[in-house]
Amino acid sequence: MPRVVRSPRSAVRRPLTIGVVVVLLLAVGYLVAAAVVPFAPASATTARYVSPTSTLPELRFPGYGATAVQATGFPESLRTSGDTDPRSIASITKVVTALVVLDEKPLEVGQAGPSIRFDAEMQALYATYLAKNGEVAPMPDGLRLSEYQTMQVMLMKSANNYAGSLALWAFGSMGAYERAAAAWLDEHDLDHTTIHEPTGLDPANRSTATDLVRLGQLALADPVVKEIVGTKQVTVPGAGAIENSNKLLGMDGIEGIKTGTLDEAGACLLFAATYERGGRPVTVVGVMLGGVDHDALDVDVQRLLRSVADNFQVVTLTHAGQTFGTFSTPWRDEADAVAAEPAEVLVWGTTAVTAKARLQRITFGERGERVGAVRFTIEHHDPVTVPLVLERSIEDPGVWWRWTNPFQGVDAAAA
Repeated sequence: MPRVVRSPRSAVRRPLTIGVVVVLLLAVGYLVAAAVVPFAPASATTARYVSPTSTLPELRFPGYGATAVQATGFPESLRTSGDTDPRSIASITKVVTALVVLDEKPLEVGQAGPSIRFDAEMQALYATYLAKNGEVAPMPDGLRLSEYQTMQVMLMKSANNYAGSLALWAFGSMGAYERAAAAWLDEHDLDHTTIHEPTGLDPANRSTATDLVRLGQLALADPVVKEIVGTKQVTVPGAGAIENSNKLLGMDGIEGIKTGTLDEAGACLLFAATYERGGRPVTVVGVMLGGVDHDALDVDVQRLLRSVADNFQVVTLTHAGQTFGTFSTPWRDEADAVAAEPAEVLVWGTTAVTAKARLQRITFGERGERVGAVRFTIEHHDPVTVPLVLERSIEDPGVWWRWTNPFQGVDAAAA
């Protein structure tokens, strides 16, 4: 009978043990790999932005002459009515005279400037302009005034003899003044303005309403002129008590600038007013030419200014916490990208607003962490950028989710 050879029990168990070990190693490897494999960034979608709306109330223009008005710093607000051709500007001319003289003989705020001795040629202007029914102020023999005081009499009382005296003092002759004025107008791009003499009694001193708005802005930009035209009354030695010819000064925020009256020009006013809008001051500059009289013109100016002021509005671009995008993860977690802070702009009239959000690539993130930005494009305004942050944290889903959802959302580039 043949002999049966039996294999050792250990030899039978060895392959089984190796198989178990291999399976365990593979399982451990899977668990480790699933636990540490990096996720791809969360998918990001941007939200639709609904633009704020704005309106444009109708401006209250008069039905005569020529009018223009603009809020300084808001070029889109320039509006005009009536004639567009140059018209006689009467004593608004004296604003040009003040700026041309100050260009030649500069003054700082608080300075009186050089002393002016009014000679015989200057004193003779009193009779010359009075004969033309022009406004004059006393100029006694031997009078000496500072440049600043002379400016006060010219701009506040609209005294023609003081305007002529300033021109003679600064330039030596009326011809030299005319050439200096022409050069100054050219330098400041006032291409539709012509000045022949310093007072405005010559109806050939002409300008357009839009040029005069620019002139008013230049006047307010000069602190000396702005201070003088905003002064209601003052006493000047020799000239006496001087009251500003602008009766609207101090009413409805009005702070200047210059009246004008001439048969060929009618009643005229170059005006400015400052209002508080959106937590900041805004200045409106305008001009009306060709009014019947100053009483009626003043009413029309106030009505127009109120309608311009009503066009200012604060447009809210975003509230703090407003959603501009959403991050979504493979483990069905979501977090919004929200505005970190509110943003608003002061605008005039109708304004178009668009927004474009840019979101960063993120996988995890803490609440409040910056994850992008939204840029607002505002018509007639500089763009505004607001940071975006996570509304809530995006956290690792944990080992159990990774094990039970093998390799979902894996970053293929990093795997």
